[in-house]
This record gives sequence, C-alpha cells and structure tokens, in this order.
Amino acid sequence: MLENLKKSLLKAPIVKKKEYNYFVHPITDGIPLVEPNLIEEVVEVIYKYMNHDVDKIVCIEAMGIPIATALSLKTGIPFVVVRKRTYGLEGEVNVHQITGYSDGKLYINGIKRGERVILVDDVVSTGGTLTAVINALKSIGAEIIDVIVVIEKGEGKSIVERKARIKIKSLLKVNVKDNKVVIEGEI
Repeated sequence: MLENLKKSLLKAPIVKKKEYNYFVHPITDGIPLVEPNLIEEVVEVIYKYMNHDVDKIVCIEAMGIPIATALSLKTGIPFVVVRKRTYGLEGEVNVHQITGYSDGKLYINGIKRGERVILVDDVVSTGGTLTAVINALKSIGAEIIDVIVVIEKGEGKSIVERKARIKIKSLLKVNVKDNKVVIEGEI
C-alpha cells in the first residue's frame, strides 16, 4: 500500500529553512511534478480510512487543495479551503498559525455551527497550522469527525493530538535523517 508515495518520498530532496529540515515533495509542495497516480493512490487510502458521514471536507491552502479536490470528486462531498488571505465575508474566522519556519494568518469561510467535517492536509510536522485550524473549527462549533494527513513528520501528530485534544490519522510517518527521508511507519 502507498508504494508510489513511499518511493517518491525516498527520492525527495531536503532543504534547510532556518534550523528546519524540509523535504520537497509533490504532495507537500506541488513540485517537481504531481503525478495523477500519486494523488489517486493517496485519496484511495484516505477514502478507505475516513468516516464518510460528513457534510464538508475542509483542507488547508495550498497543498491540501489537490487532496480535497480529488476526495470531493470521489465522495461527492463538497469542500472548503482554509485560505491564506482574507475575504471579509460574514462569519469569516481569523486563524493565527505558527510553524517551524513561518508565522502567519489563515481564514476560514463557509463552515457553520453543527456541520460535520473531515479535515485533510498534506503534512503535519511542527503541528502549528493543524492545531490552529482545529481549534478555530471547534470555536465555530463545527463537529470534527476525522482529521487525516498524508504525511506525519517527526512529533507533529502527537503535538497536535495533545494540544488540540483530537485523534489524527496519518498515512505515513517519516523523518529526515542524514539529509534523507526515512519512512518510519504507515497506516
């Protein structure tokens, strides 16, 4: 399972962002090239492990978008994008996020109290973005039914689970050792 994802991760280049070892990969960065079979493989596994009784799929800009798009097409469930810019719409929720290499704001539109949602994202590494979005969804009053990330790096998943008090499913657990991606586990 996830053979294409594993093979491509093992070839991913590593770049330094401050003290953070960042791997560059089609699922997490959209480069060098996102192959349809890679997205399809990822979405098939998410589909298998997700709770289907939801009103909306929620994803985080930018690399959550291709995952949510493919999942929406497969399930018929509409999706909402947590964006990096404000639109000033009624009900917009401002989210402050801090990651291992950035600090910024995100904005949630289109989610209402009581809606059942699944949150999907490409990667959790420091946990800053995912924790902030989960807490914002809770403050709106959304019922978070599932949180699924494609790649878990380091301790990010456990950090989010502790801080946001929610269980996260990840497809692959990886780390960076000796300037290479190492696969440490899978769903």
